[in-house]
Amino acid sequence: MIVRALILIARGWQKGPSAILPPSCRFQPSCSAYAITAWTRYGAGKGSWLALKRIFRCHPWGGQGHDPVP
Repeated sequence: MIVRALILIARGWQKGPSAILPPSCRFQPSCSAYAITAWTRYGAGKGSWLALKRIFRCHPWGGQGHDPVP
């Protein structure tokens, strides 16, 4: 139930603000797609931890490229 709510929020981001803003993702897949995969695969707790770690790496010195969910 919590995972569904989190996925709904991420999908809202993808269809709303993310669709309007210019693309600026440093990683493939995007952070929202990464979070959805992490929540689906690991649940709300560990999936959120993985998504937060990914978001915190999103800065000029944090790397770039293909970064799949482990």
